[in-house]
Amino acid sequence: MNLTENELLLREGKKIVDALGRTLAPMVEVVLHDLTRPASSIVAISNSLSGREVGDPTTEIGMARITDPGFPDILQNYANQFPDGRPAKSTSIGLRNSAGDYVAALCLNVDVSMLASVVASLSQLAQTQADVVPVRESLASPRLDELRATLERFAAGLNKTPRALTPAQRREALQQLADAGLMDLKNAQAVVAAMLGVARPTVYSYLPQKDPSP
Repeated sequence: MNLTENELLLREGKKIVDALGRTLAPMVEVVLHDLTRPASSIVAISNSLSGREVGDPTTEIGMARITDPGFPDILQNYANQFPDGRPAKSTSIGLRNSAGDYVAALCLNVDVSMLASVVASLSQLAQTQADVVPVRESLASPRLDELRATLERFAAGLNKTPRALTPAQRREALQQLADAGLMDLKNAQAVVAAMLGVARPTVYSYLPQKDPSP
């Protein structure tokens, strides 16, 4: 049986609905509309957050596409709402055949309320209280803080960030850190490597070499 071009578009669109639905579950509803039959346009739906099902009609945007060939192919991240009032963020993609006619629409509806709940939980987790301890505590070594500050000052004096330093400037900076005894600190090489954006062996190559002679 030979399928028409429109039928092929819908067949391939159903694969996309299934794949995206599995990937984005449970927070994203994915819907495929057949715009050639607006009264029963939904031909595939995954994660039905809206309560709709196959055979349900198209939406106002679907009707706009059907009646206006110049309607935008893509509407992205627009505010929407599920039937029960939950806020949603939607994207609608119109699919045309070779004649330029809209045949289908692939739509994604994100349950923003679920994301808002996650954000609120993370915000509460990250929240701290002021003035609950009599002294200020730092989990970092004070001397490592000094190392960081010294390297930042060196780079700032050249109107650069540590990562923007040239190899010659890095060697000069490492010489200053070594002269101050800061490169002998535990984890000093790792800290400097992270600030310069290089591997730890590269940091060793910048360090001044000690004279092996007695």
